[in-house]
Parts: sequence; structure tokens; C-alpha cells
Amino acid sequence: MESPRTHRRRRARARRRRSFFCTALAAAVVAGGTATGTVYLRERAHADAGAVSSAASASSSQEASVEPAAEPSVDRDALLKRAMASVAVEDTADVAVAVLSMDSGESAAYGDGTFDTASIVKVDILAALLLQAQDAGRHLTAQEKAYATTMIENSDNASASALWTAIGRAHGLDSANERFGLTDTVGGDGTLWGLTQTTAADQLTLLRQVFEEDSQLSEASRSYLRGLMGDIAEDQRWGVSAAADGSAWALKNGWLARSTTGLWDVNSIGRVTAGGRDYLVAALSDGHSTKEQGISVVEAAARAAVAAFG
Repeated sequence: MESPRTHRRRRARARRRRSFFCTALAAAVVAGGTATGTVYLRERAHADAGAVSSAASASSSQEASVEPAAEPSVDRDALLKRAMASVAVEDTADVAVAVLSMDSGESAAYGDGTFDTASIVKVDILAALLLQAQDAGRHLTAQEKAYATTMIENSDNASASALWTAIGRAHGLDSANERFGLTDTVGGDGTLWGLTQTTAADQLTLLRQVFEEDSQLSEASRSYLRGLMGDIAEDQRWGVSAAADGSAWALKNGWLARSTTGLWDVNSIGRVTAGGRDYLVAALSDGHSTKEQGISVVEAAARAAVAAFG
């Protein structure tokens, strides 16, 4: 039988153990409440911990449920690169293409080189002339309209030279392009408008100025230019139109044999309709042994560009 003194010591130790346990439990509750916001005390510490875990899981689940479902991203550049792998290009040649879906606003590009414009600059020349006329609050003169028609529809070079001079040559073109948002296009020296330097991305930007509402050009100016691009001479209806599934297209082509190399620049820009959707396409190339070879490449590039959205 234990003595009264021994009995008192045993009861004191028991009280200290209970006090320590309660203090530890309270600390755990406070910590859990800080982490989760609300904690309900249960009969036992492990039951309380289970409730905290369940409340946190439910809260996380509810928060996740209100997040918008992420749309699966599509790498259009990768799709275009894959499609371009099948395009046969001569060792001496280079090609770049850029495309915009007017329905979705998505775009894709392949190649980032700088190219001679050749006659596709005629769209830029007319856009600059129309912008200058807007600034002056006037309409094009009858002579300017005659030049514009033959320059775009027939790719007449004499008409292009006349309007190149009218806009102030390279200075006038570069000033207009700064407002249009073309950052890598530089007008040709002197009378050499065909040697204006540009990129596929810049030509896509120019096409957006012609075919989209968010433009420096008025609706009347855009409609006028689109109309001419939709009535190209029959022998020039090649290029990006190869990607259209019917007659719904508007374009301007350019071709130039370089005297220094004998190799051909061949370019094509415009809007096409395929599968009920509208696309803006710019296909630029150089270094071809023949004009026909260049046409084959830009047409294949245009088809690849649209296929990236198929």
C-alpha cells in the first residue's frame, strides 16, 4: 500500500500530463485555424485534424471548380512549319509566308527573311496615295484612278512609276508605312520602287490595313483597293489564289528577274476564302531559276499556310 505522500506525487504528475496535452491541442487548433480559416473542435485531436483536412480539400475543390477550363493551345507556327516541309524549294531559293485567319484572329509565320517586293509594292503605293488623299480631304483625280487601275489590275510599271513619284517616292511610302504599322519595310532608292525591301510579316500587316476595319484607311479607300485586287488580269491570277476553294480571292503578285544573278523574285499577297473562312496570306520568295518555279513555290506556301488552320 502506497503512502499518502507517494499518492500526492502521482496525482500531481497526472495533472501536469493533462495540462501539457491540452496546451498542445490548443496550439494545434490555433495553427489549423490560421491555415484553413475555420476549424471545428471534435472530441479528439485526431478527429479534429481529419475535419481540417476535409475542409481544406473541399475549399480547394470549390475554388478549382470556378476556374475557366483552359482551351487546348494550338501551335499554328509548328503546323505551318510541318506543312512547309513538303514544299520543294531550290537550294538557291528562299521563301517566307505569313497567314492570318480573319475569323479567329490567329496567325502563323514561316521564315523571317527580307525580300525585294517587286510588284506587290503596288498595293503599298496605292495605299499610301489613298492615305495622303484622305489627309488632304480630297478624292483621287481621274488620272490617278486610271494609273491605279492599270497598276493593280494589269501590274503596269509605267503607272506605278507615276504614282511612286506622286506619293514622294520612298519618303512618302515610308511615312505611310509608319502609320500603317510596317516596321521592316524600306522604300527602294530613287525610281527603283520594285527593290523596296519587306518581310512576310509586314505584308500581312499591310493586308490587314486593306481588309480589316481597324485601319488608317477609310472604308471607301479600303473598298476601292479591295475591288482592284479582286479584278486582276486573267494571266496574273496565280499565287495565293491557289489556296482558295473557289473564286473568292483578291490579290497582287510580283515577279522580277534580278540582273545581277539571273534569279527570280516571286511574291504573292492577298485574301482567300477556303472552307467558308477568310485568310490573309503573304508568300514571298527569291532565288528561283525560273519564274514558273517561283510561282510553284509561293502557291505551295499559300496552300500550306491555309492548311495550318484546316
